[in-house]
Amino acid sequence: MNTLIESEEHKALREAVAAFATNHPHAPGADNRSFWQEAAKLGYIGVNLPEEYGGGGGGITELSLVLEEMGAAGNPLLMMIVSPAICGTVISRFGTDAQKRQWLPALADGSRLMAFGITEPDAGSNSHRLTTTARRDGTDWLLTGRKVFVSGVDIADATLVVGRAEDARTGKLKPCLFIVPRDAEGFRRRPIDMELHAVEKQFELVLDDVRLPAEALVGDEDAGLLQLFAGLNPERVMTAAFAIGMGRYALARAVAYARERTVWNAPIGSHQAIAHPLAQAHIDLELARLMTRKAAHLYDAGDDIGAGEAANMAKYAAAEACVKAVDQAVHTLGGNGLTREYGLASLITAARVSRIAPVSREMILNYVSHQTLGLPKSY
Repeated sequence: MNTLIESEEHKALREAVAAFATNHPHAPGADNRSFWQEAAKLGYIGVNLPEEYGGGGGGITELSLVLEEMGAAGNPLLMMIVSPAICGTVISRFGTDAQKRQWLPALADGSRLMAFGITEPDAGSNSHRLTTTARRDGTDWLLTGRKVFVSGVDIADATLVVGRAEDARTGKLKPCLFIVPRDAEGFRRRPIDMELHAVEKQFELVLDDVRLPAEALVGDEDAGLLQLFAGLNPERVMTAAFAIGMGRYALARAVAYARERTVWNAPIGSHQAIAHPLAQAHIDLELARLMTRKAAHLYDAGDDIGAGEAANMAKYAAAEACVKAVDQAVHTLGGNGLTREYGLASLITAARVSRIAPVSREMILNYVSHQTLGLPKSY
Protein backbone atom coordinates (compact mmCIF):
# COMPACT_ATOMS: atom_id res chain seq x y z
CA MET A 1 0.00 0.00 0.00
CA ASN A 2 1.24 3.50 -0.78
CA THR A 3 2.06 5.21 2.51
CA LEU A 4 1.12 8.64 1.23
CA ILE A 5 -2.09 8.04 -0.69
CA GLU A 6 -4.88 6.29 1.17
CA SER A 7 -6.57 3.27 -0.34
CA GLU A 8 -10.24 3.30 -1.24
CA GLU A 9 -10.87 0.99 1.71
CA HIS A 10 -9.30 3.47 4.11
CA LYS A 11 -11.25 6.35 2.62
CA ALA A 12 -14.46 4.37 3.02
CA LEU A 13 -13.55 3.56 6.62
CA ARG A 14 -12.93 7.24 7.32
CA GLU A 15 -16.30 8.20 5.86
CA ALA A 16 -18.14 5.52 7.82
CA VAL A 17 -16.51 6.45 11.12
CA ALA A 18 -17.06 10.15 10.50
CA ALA A 19 -20.77 9.58 9.81
CA PHE A 20 -21.12 7.38 12.90
CA ALA A 21 -19.29 9.77 15.24
CA THR A 22 -21.00 12.89 13.90
CA ASN A 23 -24.45 11.40 14.37
CA HIS A 24 -23.79 10.25 17.92
CA PRO A 25 -25.08 12.65 20.59
CA HIS A 26 -22.23 14.13 22.59
CA ALA A 27 -22.07 16.21 25.72
CA PRO A 28 -18.69 17.30 27.13
CA GLY A 29 -17.81 15.27 30.20
CA ALA A 30 -20.69 12.83 29.64
CA ASP A 31 -20.33 9.10 30.03
CA ASN A 32 -19.37 7.72 26.61
CA ARG A 33 -19.81 4.04 27.46
CA SER A 34 -22.67 3.58 25.02
CA PHE A 35 -20.62 5.24 22.28
CA TRP A 36 -17.74 2.86 23.01
CA GLN A 37 -19.99 -0.18 22.86
CA GLU A 38 -21.70 0.93 19.65
CA ALA A 39 -18.32 1.60 18.04
CA ALA A 40 -17.16 -1.85 19.13
CA LYS A 41 -20.23 -3.51 17.58
CA LEU A 42 -19.34 -1.88 14.28
CA GLY A 43 -15.82 -3.27 14.56
CA TYR A 44 -14.07 0.08 15.11
CA ILE A 45 -12.59 -0.57 18.56
CA GLY A 46 -10.96 -3.89 17.68
CA VAL A 47 -10.06 -3.10 14.08
CA ASN A 48 -6.34 -3.67 14.81
CA LEU A 49 -6.76 -6.96 16.68
CA PRO A 50 -6.39 -10.40 15.03
CA GLU A 51 -9.42 -11.78 13.23
CA GLU A 52 -9.07 -15.13 14.97
CA TYR A 53 -9.83 -13.36 18.26
CA GLY A 54 -12.76 -11.32 17.01
CA GLY A 55 -10.83 -8.31 15.75
CA GLY A 56 -10.76 -6.70 12.33
CA GLY A 57 -7.35 -8.02 11.35
CA GLY A 58 -6.08 -4.54 10.53
CA GLY A 59 -3.30 -2.59 12.16
CA ILE A 60 -2.44 0.63 13.91
CA THR A 61 -3.02 2.36 10.57
CA GLU A 62 -6.73 1.53 10.67
CA LEU A 63 -7.09 2.13 14.40
CA SER A 64 -5.44 5.57 14.21
CA LEU A 65 -7.69 6.45 11.30
CA VAL A 66 -10.75 5.57 13.40
CA LEU A 67 -9.59 7.67 16.34
CA GLU A 68 -8.73 10.67 14.16
CA GLU A 69 -12.17 10.70 12.56
CA MET A 70 -13.88 10.38 15.94
CA GLY A 71 -11.85 13.33 17.18
CA ALA A 72 -12.64 15.37 14.08
CA ALA A 73 -16.33 14.76 14.80
CA GLY A 74 -15.91 15.96 18.39
CA ASN A 75 -16.18 12.45 19.85
CA PRO A 76 -12.64 11.28 20.66
CA LEU A 77 -12.15 8.15 22.76
CA LEU A 78 -9.00 8.38 24.87
CA MET A 79 -9.22 4.74 25.92
CA MET A 80 -8.69 3.69 22.30
CA ILE A 81 -5.07 4.71 22.80
CA VAL A 82 -4.83 2.56 25.91
CA SER A 83 -6.99 -0.53 25.57
CA PRO A 84 -6.79 -1.80 21.95
CA ALA A 85 -3.65 0.11 20.87
CA ILE A 86 -1.27 -0.45 23.78
CA CYS A 87 -2.66 -3.39 25.72
CA GLY A 88 -4.26 -5.18 22.79
CA THR A 89 -1.11 -4.85 20.71
CA VAL A 90 1.21 -6.09 23.47
CA ILE A 91 -1.01 -9.09 24.25
CA SER A 92 -1.55 -10.01 20.59
CA ARG A 93 2.20 -9.83 19.88
CA PHE A 94 3.64 -11.32 23.05
CA GLY A 95 0.85 -12.84 25.13
CA THR A 96 0.34 -16.53 25.72
CA ASP A 97 -2.47 -18.34 23.94
CA ALA A 98 -4.44 -18.27 27.20
CA GLN A 99 -3.96 -14.51 27.58
CA LYS A 100 -5.03 -13.93 24.00
CA ARG A 101 -8.16 -16.04 24.43
CA GLN A 102 -9.03 -14.35 27.70
CA TRP A 103 -8.52 -10.73 26.64
CA LEU A 104 -8.48 -10.09 22.91
CA PRO A 105 -12.10 -11.04 22.05
CA ALA A 106 -13.36 -8.98 25.00
CA LEU A 107 -11.21 -5.98 24.09
CA ALA A 108 -12.42 -6.24 20.50
CA ASP A 109 -16.14 -6.43 21.27
CA GLY A 110 -15.96 -3.66 23.88
CA SER A 111 -17.10 -5.82 26.78
CA ARG A 112 -13.82 -5.35 28.67
CA LEU A 113 -11.26 -2.59 28.99
CA MET A 114 -7.64 -2.60 30.08
CA ALA A 115 -5.72 0.39 31.44
CA PHE A 116 -1.96 0.93 31.20
CA GLY A 117 0.31 1.98 34.06
CA ILE A 118 3.87 3.11 33.43
CA THR A 119 4.30 6.70 34.72
CA GLU A 120 5.62 7.13 38.27
CA PRO A 121 5.81 10.15 40.60
CA ASP A 122 9.61 10.40 40.45
CA ALA A 123 10.54 8.55 37.26
CA GLY A 124 7.90 9.84 34.88
CA SER A 125 7.88 7.38 31.98
CA ASN A 126 11.62 6.63 32.14
CA SER A 127 11.71 2.83 32.05
CA HIS A 128 15.27 2.88 33.41
CA ARG A 129 14.21 4.71 36.59
CA LEU A 130 10.96 2.94 37.44
CA THR A 131 10.79 1.82 41.05
CA THR A 132 7.78 -0.49 40.81
CA THR A 133 9.42 -3.85 41.37
CA ALA A 134 8.38 -7.43 40.75
CA ARG A 135 9.99 -10.19 42.77
CA ARG A 136 9.39 -13.91 42.68
CA ASP A 137 7.74 -15.78 45.51
CA GLY A 138 7.69 -19.41 44.49
CA THR A 139 5.89 -19.49 41.15
CA ASP A 140 4.05 -16.24 41.94
CA TRP A 141 5.10 -12.63 41.50
CA LEU A 142 4.82 -9.88 44.12
CA LEU A 143 4.39 -6.40 42.64
CA THR A 144 5.09 -3.28 44.73
CA GLY A 145 5.18 0.38 43.74
CA ARG A 146 3.22 3.46 42.68
CA LYS A 147 1.90 4.77 39.39
CA VAL A 148 0.36 8.13 38.49
CA PHE A 149 -1.72 9.54 35.64
CA VAL A 150 -3.23 6.20 34.76
CA SER A 151 -6.31 6.76 32.60
CA GLY A 152 -9.62 4.98 33.07
CA VAL A 153 -8.68 2.62 35.90
CA ASP A 154 -12.19 2.96 37.34
CA ILE A 155 -13.78 1.57 34.18
CA ALA A 156 -11.06 -0.96 33.30
CA ASP A 157 -11.22 -4.64 34.21
CA ALA A 158 -7.45 -4.83 34.60
CA THR A 159 -4.34 -2.71 34.24
CA LEU A 160 -1.22 -3.62 32.29
CA VAL A 161 1.46 -2.50 34.74
CA VAL A 162 5.10 -1.92 33.88
CA GLY A 163 7.39 -3.09 36.67
CA ARG A 164 11.03 -4.07 36.94
CA ALA A 165 12.33 -7.52 37.78
CA GLU A 166 15.85 -8.67 38.53
CA ASP A 167 17.70 -10.32 35.68
CA ALA A 168 18.95 -13.67 36.96
CA ARG A 169 22.08 -13.43 34.80
CA THR A 170 23.18 -9.84 35.46
CA GLY A 171 21.37 -8.87 38.65
CA LYS A 172 20.16 -5.69 36.92
CA LEU A 173 16.54 -4.63 36.90
CA LYS A 174 14.68 -4.89 33.61
CA PRO A 175 11.13 -3.87 32.63
CA CYS A 176 8.39 -6.50 32.72
CA LEU A 177 4.67 -6.23 32.01
CA PHE A 178 1.96 -7.70 34.22
CA ILE A 179 -1.81 -7.92 33.91
CA VAL A 180 -3.23 -6.81 37.28
CA PRO A 181 -6.97 -7.47 37.84
CA ARG A 182 -8.87 -4.49 39.24
CA ASP A 183 -9.91 -6.45 42.38
CA ALA A 184 -6.43 -7.80 43.18
CA GLU A 185 -5.60 -7.62 46.89
CA GLY A 186 -3.22 -4.75 47.65
CA PHE A 187 -4.12 -2.91 44.43
CA ARG A 188 -5.58 0.49 45.31
CA ARG A 189 -6.47 3.55 43.28
CA ARG A 190 -6.99 7.22 44.14
CA PRO A 191 -8.46 9.76 41.70
CA ILE A 192 -6.21 12.71 40.83
CA ASP A 193 -8.00 16.05 40.96
CA MET A 194 -7.40 17.33 37.43
CA GLU A 195 -8.13 20.82 36.14
CA LEU A 196 -8.77 19.12 32.81
CA HIS A 197 -12.38 17.96 32.55
CA ALA A 198 -12.46 14.74 30.54
CA VAL A 199 -14.62 11.64 30.46
CA GLU A 200 -11.67 9.42 31.33
CA LYS A 201 -10.42 10.15 34.85
CA GLN A 202 -6.80 10.03 35.98
CA PHE A 203 -5.63 7.93 38.91
CA GLU A 204 -2.75 7.24 41.21
CA LEU A 205 -2.18 3.53 41.81
CA VAL A 206 -0.62 1.90 44.84
CA LEU A 207 0.56 -1.69 44.58
CA ASP A 208 1.38 -3.19 47.96
CA ASP A 209 2.78 -6.68 47.50
CA VAL A 210 0.15 -7.50 44.92
CA ARG A 211 0.37 -11.25 44.45
CA LEU A 212 0.06 -12.38 40.85
CA PRO A 213 0.25 -15.85 39.35
CA ALA A 214 2.99 -16.69 36.86
CA GLU A 215 0.53 -16.36 33.99
CA ALA A 216 0.04 -12.64 34.78
CA LEU A 217 3.41 -11.93 33.16
CA VAL A 218 3.02 -10.91 29.52
CA GLY A 219 5.70 -12.26 27.25
CA ASP A 220 9.26 -13.17 28.07
CA GLU A 221 10.67 -11.52 31.19
CA ASP A 222 14.02 -11.20 29.39
CA ALA A 223 12.52 -9.19 26.52
CA GLY A 224 10.54 -6.65 28.50
CA LEU A 225 12.02 -3.57 26.82
CA LEU A 226 11.13 -4.85 23.35
CA GLN A 227 7.61 -5.66 24.52
CA LEU A 228 7.27 -2.30 26.24
CA PHE A 229 8.10 -0.33 23.10
CA ALA A 230 5.80 -2.58 21.09
CA GLY A 231 3.08 -0.80 23.05
CA LEU A 232 4.65 2.66 23.33
CA ASN A 233 5.13 3.18 19.60
CA PRO A 234 1.41 2.60 18.87
CA GLU A 235 0.66 4.91 21.81
CA ARG A 236 2.58 7.72 20.12
CA VAL A 237 0.88 7.09 16.77
CA MET A 238 -2.53 7.06 18.39
CA THR A 239 -1.80 10.21 20.39
CA ALA A 240 -0.87 11.89 17.12
CA ALA A 241 -4.19 10.77 15.60
CA PHE A 242 -6.03 12.02 18.70
CA ALA A 243 -4.34 15.44 18.39
CA ILE A 244 -4.96 15.71 14.65
CA GLY A 245 -8.63 14.90 15.12
CA MET A 246 -8.93 17.54 17.84
CA GLY A 247 -7.17 20.10 15.66
CA ARG A 248 -9.41 19.32 12.69
CA TYR A 249 -12.51 19.69 14.87
CA ALA A 250 -11.41 23.10 16.16
CA LEU A 251 -10.39 24.28 12.70
CA ALA A 252 -13.70 23.23 11.17
CA ARG A 253 -15.61 25.21 13.80
CA ALA A 254 -13.46 28.27 13.15
CA VAL A 255 -13.79 28.04 9.36
CA ALA A 256 -17.57 27.74 9.58
CA TYR A 257 -17.69 30.77 11.87
CA ALA A 258 -15.36 32.80 9.63
CA ARG A 259 -17.63 32.13 6.64
CA GLU A 260 -20.76 33.32 8.42
CA ARG A 261 -19.64 36.03 10.83
CA THR A 262 -20.02 39.35 9.00
CA VAL A 263 -18.42 42.64 9.97
CA TRP A 264 -18.49 45.72 7.74
CA ASN A 265 -20.63 43.86 5.19
CA ALA A 266 -18.07 41.10 4.60
CA PRO A 267 -17.45 37.70 6.22
CA ILE A 268 -14.43 37.91 8.50
CA GLY A 269 -12.96 34.95 6.59
CA SER A 270 -12.40 37.23 3.63
CA HIS A 271 -9.72 39.11 5.60
CA GLN A 272 -6.24 37.67 5.25
CA ALA A 273 -5.52 38.28 8.94
CA ILE A 274 -8.18 35.65 9.65
CA ALA A 275 -7.83 33.44 6.56
CA HIS A 276 -4.06 32.97 6.47
CA PRO A 277 -3.59 31.66 10.02
CA LEU A 278 -6.43 29.20 9.45
CA ALA A 279 -4.82 28.08 6.19
CA GLN A 280 -1.49 27.63 8.00
CA ALA A 281 -3.20 25.56 10.69
CA HIS A 282 -4.70 23.32 8.00
CA ILE A 283 -1.30 22.87 6.33
CA ASP A 284 0.35 21.93 9.63
CA LEU A 285 -2.36 19.39 10.40
CA GLU A 286 -2.06 17.83 6.95
CA LEU A 287 1.71 17.52 7.30
CA ALA A 288 1.28 15.87 10.69
CA ARG A 289 -1.23 13.44 9.14
CA LEU A 290 1.37 12.37 6.58
CA MET A 291 3.96 11.58 9.24
CA THR A 292 1.34 9.76 11.29
CA ARG A 293 0.46 7.58 8.30
CA LYS A 294 4.14 6.85 7.76
CA ALA A 295 4.64 5.86 11.40
CA ALA A 296 1.59 3.60 11.41
CA HIS A 297 2.63 1.99 8.11
CA LEU A 298 6.15 1.26 9.40
CA TYR A 299 4.80 -0.23 12.59
CA ASP A 300 2.31 -2.42 10.77
CA ALA A 301 5.10 -3.54 8.41
CA GLY A 302 7.11 -4.77 11.40
CA ASP A 303 9.79 -2.08 11.26
CA ASP A 304 9.97 -1.29 14.99
CA ILE A 305 13.09 0.86 14.70
CA GLY A 306 11.76 2.95 11.82
CA ALA A 307 8.38 3.18 13.51
CA GLY A 308 9.99 4.43 16.72
CA GLU A 309 11.56 7.39 14.96
CA ALA A 310 8.48 8.18 12.85
CA ALA A 311 6.06 7.76 15.75
CA ASN A 312 7.98 10.26 17.85
CA MET A 313 8.10 12.72 14.97
CA ALA A 314 4.39 12.24 14.25
CA LYS A 315 3.45 12.82 17.87
CA TYR A 316 5.59 15.96 18.01
CA ALA A 317 4.21 17.40 14.76
CA ALA A 318 0.60 16.56 15.60
CA ALA A 319 0.78 18.09 19.07
CA GLU A 320 2.24 21.34 17.76
CA ALA A 321 -0.30 21.49 14.95
CA CYS A 322 -3.17 20.76 17.34
CA VAL A 323 -2.19 23.46 19.84
CA LYS A 324 -1.84 26.05 17.09
CA ALA A 325 -5.13 25.05 15.44
CA VAL A 326 -7.06 25.26 18.71
CA ASP A 327 -5.48 28.57 19.63
CA GLN A 328 -6.27 30.06 16.23
CA ALA A 329 -9.82 28.70 16.32
CA VAL A 330 -10.51 30.34 19.68
CA HIS A 331 -8.88 33.56 18.46
CA THR A 332 -11.02 33.54 15.32
CA LEU A 333 -14.22 33.40 17.35
CA GLY A 334 -13.08 36.06 19.80
CA GLY A 335 -15.26 36.13 22.88
CA ASN A 336 -17.48 33.42 21.43
CA GLY A 337 -14.47 31.11 21.43
CA LEU A 338 -14.59 31.08 25.21
CA THR A 339 -18.29 30.26 25.52
CA ARG A 340 -19.70 26.83 26.25
CA GLU A 341 -21.95 27.12 23.19
CA TYR A 342 -19.10 26.76 20.72
CA GLY A 343 -17.20 24.08 22.67
CA LEU A 344 -13.69 25.34 21.93
CA ALA A 345 -12.48 26.74 25.23
CA SER A 346 -12.16 23.31 26.86
CA LEU A 347 -9.86 22.26 24.01
CA ILE A 348 -7.25 24.80 25.09
CA THR A 349 -6.28 22.59 28.03
CA ALA A 350 -6.92 19.33 26.18
CA ALA A 351 -4.64 20.35 23.31
CA ARG A 352 -1.83 21.10 25.75
CA VAL A 353 -1.99 17.49 26.97
CA SER A 354 -0.89 16.27 23.55
CA ARG A 355 2.36 18.19 24.00
CA ILE A 356 3.01 16.60 27.39
CA ALA A 357 1.75 13.02 27.20
CA PRO A 358 2.70 10.28 26.74
CA VAL A 359 6.14 11.83 26.23
CA SER A 360 7.08 15.50 26.29
CA ARG A 361 8.17 17.32 23.17
CA GLU A 362 11.58 17.90 24.77
CA MET A 363 12.16 14.17 25.20
CA ILE A 364 11.16 13.66 21.57
CA LEU A 365 13.73 16.25 20.54
CA ASN A 366 16.26 14.38 22.67
CA TYR A 367 15.35 11.16 20.87
CA VAL A 368 15.70 12.70 17.41
CA SER A 369 18.95 14.51 18.24
CA HIS A 370 20.51 11.32 19.67
CA GLN A 371 19.03 8.53 17.60
CA THR A 372 18.54 10.26 14.26
CA LEU A 373 21.21 12.93 14.17
CA GLY A 374 23.81 11.05 16.20
CA LEU A 375 24.49 13.95 18.55
CA PRO A 376 25.96 13.18 21.99
CA LYS A 377 23.65 12.79 24.95
CA SER A 378 23.36 15.46 27.59
CA TYR A 379 22.26 12.95 30.21
